[in-house]
Amino acid sequence: MMRFCTFVVMGLLLCNKPSIADERKAREKVLAEAELRLKSIYEKRDFAPATFPGKWLADSSEYWMLEPSKPGAEPEIVKYDAKSGKRSVLIGADQLTIPGTKDRLFVQRLLQTPVAGKFYLQTRTGNWLLDSKSGELKKLPNEIPQASSATAFSPRSDRILFHRGRNLSVGDLASGRITPLTSDDDRGQLDNGGESSWSPDGRRIAYVQTDSSKVRLRPVVHPTDPSYPEVTLERFARVGTPIPTLRVGVVDSSGGDTRWLKLPADPGAFYINDVSWAGNSKELLIEILSRFRDNRKFLLANVETGEIATAYEESDPAWVDASNATNGGLEWMRDGKEFVLLSERDGWRQAYVISRDGKKRTLLTKDKSHIIARGPVDEKGGWFYYFASPKNATQRYLYRIRLDGKGEPERVTPADQPGTHNYEFSPDRQWAFHTVSTFDKPPVVDLVHLSDHHSERVLEANAELHKRASPLITKPTEFLKLDIGNGVEMDAWMIKPRDFDEKKKYPVFVFIYGEPHGQTVLDDWAGGQNHTMFHRMIADLGYLVVSIDGRGTPAPKGAAWRRAVYGSLGPLSTEEQAAGLKELGRMRSYVDLSRVGIWGWSGGGSNTLNAMFRKPDVYHVGIAVAPKPRPELYNAWFQEIFMRTPEVNPDGYRKAAAINFAEGLRGDLLIVHGTGETNTHLQITESLVDRLIELGKRFEYMAYPNRDHGLREGKGTAVHLRMLMTRYLIEHLPPGPQ
Repeated sequence: MMRFCTFVVMGLLLCNKPSIADERKAREKVLAEAELRLKSIYEKRDFAPATFPGKWLADSSEYWMLEPSKPGAEPEIVKYDAKSGKRSVLIGADQLTIPGTKDRLFVQRLLQTPVAGKFYLQTRTGNWLLDSKSGELKKLPNEIPQASSATAFSPRSDRILFHRGRNLSVGDLASGRITPLTSDDDRGQLDNGGESSWSPDGRRIAYVQTDSSKVRLRPVVHPTDPSYPEVTLERFARVGTPIPTLRVGVVDSSGGDTRWLKLPADPGAFYINDVSWAGNSKELLIEILSRFRDNRKFLLANVETGEIATAYEESDPAWVDASNATNGGLEWMRDGKEFVLLSERDGWRQAYVISRDGKKRTLLTKDKSHIIARGPVDEKGGWFYYFASPKNATQRYLYRIRLDGKGEPERVTPADQPGTHNYEFSPDRQWAFHTVSTFDKPPVVDLVHLSDHHSERVLEANAELHKRASPLITKPTEFLKLDIGNGVEMDAWMIKPRDFDEKKKYPVFVFIYGEPHGQTVLDDWAGGQNHTMFHRMIADLGYLVVSIDGRGTPAPKGAAWRRAVYGSLGPLSTEEQAAGLKELGRMRSYVDLSRVGIWGWSGGGSNTLNAMFRKPDVYHVGIAVAPKPRPELYNAWFQEIFMRTPEVNPDGYRKAAAINFAEGLRGDLLIVHGTGETNTHLQITESLVDRLIELGKRFEYMAYPNRDHGLREGKGTAVHLRMLMTRYLIEHLPPGPQ
């Protein structure tokens, strides 16, 4: 039974000895207030920040955006001078009128094509090309489908590359004539819709073909007639089973036969991370990754002769970092003679300049610190920009280093601006749209001049969001470092109730992810995987909400930190999370370790199960959302990076599978899953449900019909899920201090 005797919940003071009726009434009032906050978060989107919609023009002196001339008016295309901020009309209302009529075009989407001054307009009345210099407005033929991105346009912007079914075609924007480039059966298992691109001269198209014929089929039930639902068979590459076979082809943009490149890798045993033109129209750069991601190669392929050379190759006993999007690919410079590449070959993610033939390699970032993500090359200025935070793994700043390898790294972001910083660079690397936020402060976007980081003006203040959020952030979030010995110091944050009293002891609710895919401890408004405002609501009920990042998470602490989990995801995280929680209790007297709950989603759901099963003396309540309690049944693309396959690593899979430790459950457990899962399939979780039933364990299970991994489908789902979690937490781990 819930006890509301000695604490204040969301401003509601309750008596010392309430009756059962009073207790129920008080609880329902608390839950009603919680639901209002959740609707504000997830339905009204009151705490989602506005982003700045501006895009740079090619000469970098101005940026453009869709903007109405006055409130209520339809948008026109305006531009702003970067230095002065002067506003002028780039494409006015008179230019957005259908030729020969008075009908106005309502622009829904705007793309800047490869030709300067030429724009693609997606409108309610079709698609158009507009030359902002001449004012010519031309409707595209109806046969031409909508452009997926600016890269779909040929270098001269006279043709468009598009996918239709499983095939590639080119459409002529003047005549509407469609030229099929591939003609495979749409009902077959060949898909030519992979990565594709125009050669710089517009004569050729490079693309990736995927053959899934060897990938096993699994039945998927579609909710049509409840009595007789439809069942389809879909391909799913599970751990240890065949993955798609990939190959790279080049075809003339005018049509004809595809020329297939003979890659130096066994079919069906590799992934392709990047295919792009290598600074000219005769050579392709192809980055291929071994199936286990322990090897990557950058190949230079001559599309005319078929000759293939290796520009760069690296291996690692665990995995190379190419699985991380912040590290994949490279950037050419010096007329294609050299490129900049990120690698962890020396134990830290660092930047190298490498010659085209791979024989010369220059290390740029020589300090023992980790690059978080790559930035652009400013070849004219002689700089390589990158993101790092050597002294605080929860934050992110902009740095730069000279391309000649001389000198020390320079921090571009001012030292007096903590938090997380992002930049959208102008083409000449002189300007940037700069976004900064912290865990407690919503984003602000300003325009900065990069040479001195001078702020010219604020572009998006998010003033209304600041105003709405401020009353709910009465106490700053505390960031801590938890030393658990053996040289392991973990980052953590803690949100306290608004009526917090450090002389009392509070229950703890832990939010966990704990896998290599992401951090939760980030000093960023969107930190904690966008659950922040939900956690603030939970804290105000009377909990300390805590999150900890242990080894194996992608904190910028070096390769050894990330690879510590190699071989088995789960065991190390479980041990270090529990050790960190105990250290937190030692450091803060108000942390009540006799009342601890934990929750997580996806990999965090798996770690929640591991915590409840393996550490029942530490964790008393758990909520596991969309977990994967049997990693051997998960997808090959992700799981094999970190654990290989059960055939070569049976012990690692045995130790990682939460289902193997289910007999340890002693606390209260809620499992939540969507029946329409395409990632962590429902049947994986239901095998755990069967195991818990077999063991006679008490638990609760909620299945959301036809929802996928994000549990977003269906009106009211997001709020319902959080209310389910809130009720379960209150009922099984009563809030408030003792």
